[in-house]
Amino acid sequence: MKRLADFADAELRVFERPLPGPAVRDVYLIGICGTGMGALAGLLKQAGYVVRGSDRGEYPPMSTHLAAHGIPVHTGFHVGHLEPAPDLVIVGNACTPTHVEAAEARVRQIPQLSLPEALAHFFLKNRRRVVVAGTHGKTTTTGLLVHILREAGRDPGFFVGGLMQGLDRGYDIGSGSHFVVEGDEYDSAYFDKQPKFMHYAPHMAIVTSMEFDHADIYASWTDYEEAFVRFAALVPSDGLLLVCSDNVDPSCLAARAPVVTYGLSDGADVTATCVSSEGGVTRFTFVYKGNDLGSMRLPMSGRHNLCNALAAGAAALHEGLSAHELALGLATFRGMKRRQEVLGEPGGVLVVDDFAHHPSAVRATVQAAREHWPDRRLMAVFEPRSNSSRRKIFEVPYGEAFKGAACTFLCAPPFRHNDESQQFIDVHSVVQLITEQGSRAAAFTETDTLLDVLSQEATPGDLILIMSNGGFDGLHGRLMSTLKAKFAV
Repeated sequence: MKRLADFADAELRVFERPLPGPAVRDVYLIGICGTGMGALAGLLKQAGYVVRGSDRGEYPPMSTHLAAHGIPVHTGFHVGHLEPAPDLVIVGNACTPTHVEAAEARVRQIPQLSLPEALAHFFLKNRRRVVVAGTHGKTTTTGLLVHILREAGRDPGFFVGGLMQGLDRGYDIGSGSHFVVEGDEYDSAYFDKQPKFMHYAPHMAIVTSMEFDHADIYASWTDYEEAFVRFAALVPSDGLLLVCSDNVDPSCLAARAPVVTYGLSDGADVTATCVSSEGGVTRFTFVYKGNDLGSMRLPMSGRHNLCNALAAGAAALHEGLSAHELALGLATFRGMKRRQEVLGEPGGVLVVDDFAHHPSAVRATVQAAREHWPDRRLMAVFEPRSNSSRRKIFEVPYGEAFKGAACTFLCAPPFRHNDESQQFIDVHSVVQLITEQGSRAAAFTETDTLLDVLSQEATPGDLILIMSNGGFDGLHGRLMSTLKAKFAV
């Protein structure tokens, strides 16, 4: 990652930053409607602080969640929003040094923190910190571990980048000794270019996977890998590092903490045997350090989700839960929103939403859907929206990621100010790669045409799998409404 001094505008990024004092009461968040910032706002409100903020636009689900909890949000950015002056400004990582509110806070020397700094400052002290990191799977693994601990009565605090089914939030202060955090490797703020997970000082850490991502901030695989090496080194010698040996060579992390491996490959310390899957339910025998802990049930499909369950289970067992408590927690987990989330079945057409955006995540999601609903025609719909997924480096991997889908529909992303034309993905090249493998594929420049084609082609018994880490121009809801109208009796 770049050092602050390497930026052309380094003089705006390196400055004497006042830190919050003990009398903080009024907290202002710039970019409050983001998933992480909105969750942090909720935690602060839950802790009794006066919370307010701003964003470019108020958009659900976070805008409605904030409103329901009495957190006011300014639409747009203006220096006047900082009146009266808050005790602390939390700056989202989408802010640039010239952002009007961030710049005003800097000029007025209002105390400022990045999101991970604020989370650590207000909520992680005096807690047993468990941090889940990795390119893929960290949201579901975090949610699984939180659910297992909650079901066992441990009431952990938690902060996860997604909503757990059955809860209206991805955070809670909790009253127990544990605080479980999804550790993101993306940078923290314009004045804090460390990966977010470097702020969390874990007692226990999980690394689910490592695969080159976030090409907008990491120059190479070596650069990306180094972030995880530094993260693993944070775990103390009396802590524990859990590593998925299916995806990561533990020796590359050079951890000082004891390492326990998990996965489905030979030699893993924690693994599964007697695995079977049917109807979206995976049954398996949980094997922990050579000990058979009995048959368990996971209401999810896909090899990747079984590995997520092994990670969460190993962490729970290490923290003193029994095999019975683990089995109960796994069996009652309802999943995470936007992870194989069934939106409905209008006219017999099953519509499923998933957050997948990296090629490996797309491939795993398609395979899991094929396993879960083997008798349905799978129509895969994908929007390459993230900074990494829009890059040319992923064209070939995307061309191979949709195997198992009967047809694939891609929506070309708009060109952004920070995109480089020579590095920008060509979705038509991806379409060609898919068709060369014998599958049908098509690309669209806007969602209206894509919606028309989907609604015309969908027939009862189909599965439409929509994958995006954004709103996809409201495609999910628009498709549901169109299909309901099409098949209305």
